Amino acid sequence: MQSFNPYMANWEYVPDGEPHVFGDRLYVFGSHDRFGGEAYCENDYVGWSAPVDDLGNWRYEGIIYRKDQDPENADGVLRMNAPDAAQGPDGRYYLYYFYNGNRSFIGVAVCDTPAGKYEYYGKVHHPDSTLYGQGDGDPFMFDPGVLADDDGQVYLYTGFSPMPFRRTADVFGEGRRVDGGYAVRLASDMLTVLTEPVMTAPGVDTPHLGGFEGHEFFEASSMRKANGRYYFVYSTINSHELCYATSDGPLGPFTYGGTLVSTGDIYEAGDDFKNGVAPMGNTHGGMVEVNGQWHIFYHRQTDLTQYSRQACAEKIFIREDGSIAPAEVTSCGLNDGPLAGQGTYGAYIACNLRGKRGIQFYPMGRCDAEDYPYMTQEGSDRENTPNQYIANLCDGAMAGFKYFNLNGTSRIKIVLRGKASRTVAVQTSLDDAPVAVIPVAVDGDWTSFSAAMAVKDGTAALYFLFRMDGACDMKEFTLC
Repeated sequence: MQSFNPYMANWEYVPDGEPHVFGDRLYVFGSHDRFGGEAYCENDYVGWSAPVDDLGNWRYEGIIYRKDQDPENADGVLRMNAPDAAQGPDGRYYLYYFYNGNRSFIGVAVCDTPAGKYEYYGKVHHPDSTLYGQGDGDPFMFDPGVLADDDGQVYLYTGFSPMPFRRTADVFGEGRRVDGGYAVRLASDMLTVLTEPVMTAPGVDTPHLGGFEGHEFFEASSMRKANGRYYFVYSTINSHELCYATSDGPLGPFTYGGTLVSTGDIYEAGDDFKNGVAPMGNTHGGMVEVNGQWHIFYHRQTDLTQYSRQACAEKIFIREDGSIAPAEVTSCGLNDGPLAGQGTYGAYIACNLRGKRGIQFYPMGRCDAEDYPYMTQEGSDRENTPNQYIANLCDGAMAGFKYFNLNGTSRIKIVLRGKASRTVAVQTSLDDAPVAVIPVAVDGDWTSFSAAMAVKDGTAALYFLFRMDGACDMKEFTLC
């Protein structure tokens, strides 16, 4: 089966995805947003997995851990944020999580299978039973990442370092470190901290060692090992990007490597987003190798908010010297090459989406839709019935899809609704002439419009440029 971005069903909102291969399946452990939600991570953790030889065939595993299973949250009021998982020395699977607010601890749940029903196990603590995150000089607990190394040692990565003006004692507590990412080694019980925390990446006001300037640590700690080298993946103070740092050991010291992916394809620190290719916000994810190919997982924003995020992934390539080139955001993601030039595709797989005024950086709240297209769905939050689409395509809007094998493609059809007229131009490059111009006159429910396409054989992007009076929604397009 072909794979798209987002790679899960389009009714699903699982951000902060940490991918792991266990046996012959790829599992993703992430937070669980709610469509139409008013905050991050409002739903219980759910499982998703795919066969390693068919990354387009994702299976919903159901709820794997409820937020009220931790004794600290028996009333279910607190929300569980970004988790990670690892297989312990005993062969069982351990899920690490934390709650929103100023509760600086990491909870752990355990299960005999990667995507079964996890049970509460305990909290990460020092040998004297003080919770890690509550001791003097401990980092503030946030976004746990966990690595089970080849020698059986287990390491926990966490930390939070917002801008200094956001650091207040009533939120983070007195004495908590909020100056970067940190790592410790855990005992074989997967709970007990054996070492003092050491910094993995500095925050914005920490002396810059290892070249982190402009890409300082913010959140989203994740660790992987590749070719004997350790890769620390994290979200930077810029928020929209995942960067990496490398070391010869799991506890560092780490040297800044570069950007792995930006949700807006922006790779220069300080960019004002004018060049962003899609709506932006925070992102979080990790690396994984599947059948010899490495990937970076991340998430995108939808519905004019940071509270309904969806899982995406791209291929990455580790060079001989250990460096990694930035990944381009695409529609084909985990697919084995470009998408077929024949067939029907949902508009929700657009990887580029701009209005005539560019893009928005979604806040913690809800953006104004004026002049900006966005992904959304009909109805309420659910675990079935996909119908996501692009809304509010006004004059000057662009929806881009990358990439397709256009050998033999000669015609295109789009399905729109709304009240709009004039044309939709289709281009394989934003700098070239249209390969199709589709006349449009829509007044109401979903309606099809088509035109001949004059494209060269080969791999190319498809950009839909809307030149029209009024506004419309886009459901899908068909290539034939």
